[in-house]
Amino acid sequence: MLYDRFPVFSEPINLYIPRLNIYQLEIKFTMSTLDPSVREKIEQWLSGSYDDDTKSSIRTMLDNEQYSELTDAFYKDLEFGTGGLRGIMGVGSNRVNKYTFGIATQGLSNFLKKTYPGEKLKVAIAHDCRNNSDTLAKVVADVFSANGIYVYFFEGLRPTPELSFAIRELGCQSGVVLTASHNPKEYNGYKAYGPDGGQYVAPYDKMVMEEVRKIETVDEVKFDGNEALIEKIGEELDNKYLDELVKLSVSKEAIKRQHDLSIVFSPIHGTGGVLVPPVLERYGFTNVTLVEEQMVVDGNFPTVVYPNPEEKEALTMAMNKAKEIDAELVMATDPDSDRIGIAVKDDKGEWVLFNGNMTGTLIINYMLTAWKEAGKLKGKEYIVKTIVTSYLIDRIAESYGVECYNTLTGFKFIGQLITKFKGEKEFIAGGEESYGYLIGEHVRDKDAIISAAIIAEMAAYYKDNGSSLFEALLEMYVEHGFFKERLVSVTKKGKTGAEEIQQMMADFRSEPPATLGGTKVAVLKDYQTSEEKNLETGEVTKIDLPKSNVLQFVTEDGSIISARPSGTEPKIKFYCSVNGTLESTDQYHSKDAEMDAKIDAILKDLGV
Repeated sequence: MLYDRFPVFSEPINLYIPRLNIYQLEIKFTMSTLDPSVREKIEQWLSGSYDDDTKSSIRTMLDNEQYSELTDAFYKDLEFGTGGLRGIMGVGSNRVNKYTFGIATQGLSNFLKKTYPGEKLKVAIAHDCRNNSDTLAKVVADVFSANGIYVYFFEGLRPTPELSFAIRELGCQSGVVLTASHNPKEYNGYKAYGPDGGQYVAPYDKMVMEEVRKIETVDEVKFDGNEALIEKIGEELDNKYLDELVKLSVSKEAIKRQHDLSIVFSPIHGTGGVLVPPVLERYGFTNVTLVEEQMVVDGNFPTVVYPNPEEKEALTMAMNKAKEIDAELVMATDPDSDRIGIAVKDDKGEWVLFNGNMTGTLIINYMLTAWKEAGKLKGKEYIVKTIVTSYLIDRIAESYGVECYNTLTGFKFIGQLITKFKGEKEFIAGGEESYGYLIGEHVRDKDAIISAAIIAEMAAYYKDNGSSLFEALLEMYVEHGFFKERLVSVTKKGKTGAEEIQQMMADFRSEPPATLGGTKVAVLKDYQTSEEKNLETGEVTKIDLPKSNVLQFVTEDGSIISARPSGTEPKIKFYCSVNGTLESTDQYHSKDAEMDAKIDAILKDLGV
């Protein structure tokens, strides 16, 4: 309470009360500098059923006149989107804490009880290495169990793809993993999954969101858990999951001959350390060096700026180790092990990082090659990618007579297609440019554990054929076309940042660029309106995908530039893809520089 901050006086109570009233007036005067809606939220939290530590933190921020921080923490509710929640940890309605996660779980519990009346409800819960993930996961388990829902609770940190596997294996109706993926250490998140092991898609995603929105106060959340309904799981499920991954190996003989391929692996302090070393061992690799400093589980990620395998800095320690021991392959996974980054030696013996498109196209090309050699292509196979992922994959699939489907950004849409085609067609592999891939149908989310195994197998396969991953990349460009992509993210934090991003998209829609990189824009694809417009003829055709706030500009020479606000971070992302021909591998570096210059020109025209 507010009077807790005053000394205890010996005066009669009628003298003490005016002092309290004066203090309350001072607080109200201070609060008047904040937006009325923010003041109202703060007052609700100070007077509501929140713990004393939470209220004390809010009062300290008021005393220190941290108005900007208070505004960001309370100007809105942390939105439960189609993939769950993600945000900065702290007090407030727009922060990750036991109350925002409790409300999300109560809403999900209400949805499950309405959707599966009379059934025994079961959920699985996993978490990664982030600060507070273990305690927040227990809060989530308690709320589910307090609602009479049986909980399978991983005994320690586990990768996100294993959570997807657990839901399917244990016959759960839902599941939750606590992770903020590759975001900075201040973040945490909550991802909700359906019975197929994929993140919720329409119409269920909206139904869950609606139930969460119906929770008006924290008093509606059942926080008192029922331990009798919480079962710890761990090693037994790990082994079942790993058994499924081993079945996906295609080039077993090549691995036997190249088992001593020198590999350096880092989990960047996260969950990859639990299952990547065992899967590589089961595949038969005997020369794996771990980056021991980054095998330490730590949500502060002390050895990197960001735990993001897309960033060179995050792989620096692993590459230094690779140089020290003269390794052949570097791999690193993000904290929840759904994304993976790799580095290899180029034709000059220098270590280079592959971007997500390079690795993804190599995986698809390898899998199709290996499946063809093994006689496994029967005419019903398919692969899936997103609309912002390299269209080189489409070309490769076409050359093998395999269907390639394009989905909106978000792996849940890839998972949705796998579930849809189950029993009709066979999914080989798929992925997205943001370093997330899946091989096989054992889960419905991107999986860096199986990706690590297949990337290592791929390296062994090409080495067995007298080549390398870098040389295989160049040969692929010669055969199918040279595609180069670049992603640029523009960060806009807080309320004003969100408004700026909205305005940027509005401006692009009202006045799309006439030319990009010196080439005329021929087609505008607006996934928000589901319309594709030929800018020369004015012809409009329908885009047969769910609506999404994405714009694509297609130039006359085949360049594709996409603009998309991130759904999980305060960013707007620009995806640039250019392409051409590569006559021979020795032309690679000059052609690469040429394409870099073209992308630079495109970004300049976009003003980013």
